[in-house]
Amino acid sequence: MTRADPKPAAAPERRLRLLSCNILAGASVQRYSEYVTRSINAVLPGRSKLENLDRLAEVLPQFDVIGLQEADAGSLRSGFLNQTRYLAEAAGMPFWSHQPNRPMARLAHSANGLISRLEPTSVLDYPLPSRIPGRGALLARFGEGPDALAVMIAHLSLSAPARARQLAFIAEVLQDYRHAVLMGDLNTDVRSAEMQQLFAHSSLVGPAQPTPTFPSWKPRKALDHILTSESIRLDKVWALPQAFSDHLPLAAEIRLPDHVAPRTHRLRR
Repeated sequence: MTRADPKPAAAPERRLRLLSCNILAGASVQRYSEYVTRSINAVLPGRSKLENLDRLAEVLPQFDVIGLQEADAGSLRSGFLNQTRYLAEAAGMPFWSHQPNRPMARLAHSANGLISRLEPTSVLDYPLPSRIPGRGALLARFGEGPDALAVMIAHLSLSAPARARQLAFIAEVLQDYRHAVLMGDLNTDVRSAEMQQLFAHSSLVGPAQPTPTFPSWKPRKALDHILTSESIRLDKVWALPQAFSDHLPLAAEIRLPDHVAPRTHRLRR
């Protein structure tokens, strides 16, 4: 885990605010046609991408733990900028980590990212099963022993069979944690067969009402999720109105059991 230059943070609380965001390597898409007309932006850096990241960084201090998908780890399309680190430092968040996946020469290098106000005890990287390698899940653990909070960030495949294998693997990993959160772009609705299998083989529960996040300009599909185990109370889930990519960011407010209290970073004086 890498420490960014920190700013003072509030005292520890058992209520946490989470954010999951597919940032499309900083690109902004406002209609389907722009996937074609702006396809050159997928492989070239630009001032608009940096301005888009700056807008997102202004929002991040409202949250305690942020999960990123499709953050660039430092390639041509981002101007060789580690976007997770850039966002953490621009937002004044004290901790960040990333999990690079699927490098494409020096043109693009996607990553899952973690930005946190809380200090993780450990951060683990898991490659996800897939016919085409390059999908992964990042697991941050806050605390020790049975009272640890586990937060997993993932970006799943487009095909249902691949997602089924990936969610089965995630369910197996999260079985070791009583208090768990899974968030990310899962590329499927909670009513799908593979998601129902996840709920059947883990302590995670589905939301009372799915929140559409895709496409960002007219959200109709609930592809992004923040799922919690039965021990964690999910007080609120909402999509942010600001669009930073082709997905709207998904936010949640959770309440942890009293005996689960992750440490908030404090400045040393």
